[in-house]
Amino acid sequence: MQRIEHRACFGGWQDVYRHESEVLGCAMNFAVYLPPQAQTGARLPVLYWLSGLTCNEQNFITKAGAQRHAAEHGLILVAPDTSPRGDDVADAEGYDLGKGAGFYVNATQAPWAAHYRMYDYVAEELPALIEANFPATDARGISGHSMGGHGALVIALRNPGRYRSVSAFSPIAAPSQAPWGDKAFSAYLGDDREAWKRYDATELVAMTQEKLPLLIDQGDADEFLDSQLKPHLLQAAAQAAGHPLTLRLQPGYDHSYYFIASFIGEHIAHHAAALKR
Repeated sequence: MQRIEHRACFGGWQDVYRHESEVLGCAMNFAVYLPPQAQTGARLPVLYWLSGLTCNEQNFITKAGAQRHAAEHGLILVAPDTSPRGDDVADAEGYDLGKGAGFYVNATQAPWAAHYRMYDYVAEELPALIEANFPATDARGISGHSMGGHGALVIALRNPGRYRSVSAFSPIAAPSQAPWGDKAFSAYLGDDREAWKRYDATELVAMTQEKLPLLIDQGDADEFLDSQLKPHLLQAAAQAAGHPLTLRLQPGYDHSYYFIASFIGEHIAHHAAALKR
């Protein structure tokens, strides 16, 4: 690993590292916030954050204001990029497919399958790297926004026992029934819609045996609420399956980081309570 950024922040350090990912076959950046408690030699729980379309590791660490809350609760924050990067990595026109739009799936279709394995990267390779190189325990939470909220829900639901907490802001809650998901899944996974279900939180809540509580905040003024996000479909599926879900519609809030910054403290407190039990 190579540390490429190192900044003092709320008594701790906001760093960015670059490493060669074996899973993705390219160099990847990820951000790590080490709170002041890490300087005492204590090993700390980790909250993983997955960002949305067009983002990289910078958006969360510069816009969400999460470090202050992580310092208060003694949590390490880890924020990876949203897709593989590099000159030999496949890309597409538009913002919703290719670089910056990995959708946290393991692609099976050419040309994407060569690099687009963000599911394995987030669920397997990155936690192993963090726990081997930083003062981190194996107590993990996961959260994210929009495409990243979709990723957080899917990865938590598909890996019982691996995460103690999960939350999301404005997630793509039923990607198989949304234009963003339809475009990405068709390209990355092919035409077999049964394969899509493994990356759709609305489908997964009916299958999982672990009833990990889901916390979702959604702005009611979000321009993508009805067309792309559709949290009511996840809510109905969770109710039918008896899966605990707290869905909070926040009046007046849109899809931006102003929304995330307004409620990130509550989400970090939610994760801290679970991670420290």
